[in-house]
Amino acid sequence: MAKKLMKGNEAIGEAAIRAGVEAYFAYPITPQTEVAEYLARRMPEMGRIFLQAESELAAINMIYGAASAGARVFTSTSSPGVSLMAEAISYIAGSHVPAVIINIVRGGPGLGGILPAQSDYHQSTKAMGHGDFRCLVLAPSSVQEAVDHMIMAFDLADKYRGPVLIVGDGMIGQMMEPVEFPDKMVEPKDLERKMWSADGLGGRGRNVITSLFLDPLKLEQVSIELKAKYDQMRAEEIRYELLYAEEDYDLLVVAYGTVSRICMTAIDEIKAESGINVGLMRPITLFPFPEKQLYDAAQKAKSLLTVEMSMGQMLEDVRAAVVGTKPVEFFGRTGGIVPSPDDVKNAILSNIEKCK
Repeated sequence: MAKKLMKGNEAIGEAAIRAGVEAYFAYPITPQTEVAEYLARRMPEMGRIFLQAESELAAINMIYGAASAGARVFTSTSSPGVSLMAEAISYIAGSHVPAVIINIVRGGPGLGGILPAQSDYHQSTKAMGHGDFRCLVLAPSSVQEAVDHMIMAFDLADKYRGPVLIVGDGMIGQMMEPVEFPDKMVEPKDLERKMWSADGLGGRGRNVITSLFLDPLKLEQVSIELKAKYDQMRAEEIRYELLYAEEDYDLLVVAYGTVSRICMTAIDEIKAESGINVGLMRPITLFPFPEKQLYDAAQKAKSLLTVEMSMGQMLEDVRAAVVGTKPVEFFGRTGGIVPSPDDVKNAILSNIEKCK
């Protein structure tokens, strides 16, 4: 299929349609509102459900209800919206219900600003909501990868019967890039029926979807079952990219999302100008985090530099992964400020000099 130039938010919406999404519920918030704007036209064209809810709280509970009935569903929002959705996402996880959530991240805390950031890393990977649950978290670095992750996320949500979160900074949603979609479109009618769902179609025993378990032994068992899912994710779903890895490096840079592309530009310039060896590790799954893979890559480096559009949230996972075997430094901008290749280049060269 020929490539098409699309804005990231619109491409995300189209990818969901190609993946067979049956219902989309959301509330507008910059910088992801174009997802809803695009789907307001496309979903009715396809005979599928679009509804702008009265709030993020309403939207995510509609997601919970439709997913419990066996529908393939998703919502999109931005940072403060995810905070409002967190309680219901915990219910979704505790009920073993599949759902896809897109977070096009803006600067914070509070209302913050509408420019891109990566300051929701902790929220996405560690503090989504109450209880012993996690989201499988994907972090695309381009519009094409956002499309690919969107399509993959529905299958992962069904596989693990839980929430899958796609985290893209505001640039992913607002930039335009050529994208390619699969030739085959998944039709909702062709999706396998979810026999665990409360779809009211009969032919089996009564299903009850709930996350309320007053018996402590039953509640403990739910948490044990959830942990088994996360262990399986760690075994089967880790995704990452290791670049410039032909030989040992003076420095290993760790970055995700669009920041990793800025780092690639900086590294290319350094290699061309000075021949200094700099590697790049790009986590694609933020949970499960590629801990072992990063540890192994770090052993080929003198030191590491984590680059983020935050005050150093992934930094904690990087330091934990290398377990003190190498020094780990940090460079970051936040508040909606995107680091330039020159900013990153200067940080790389400064850290190489420091570790001599």
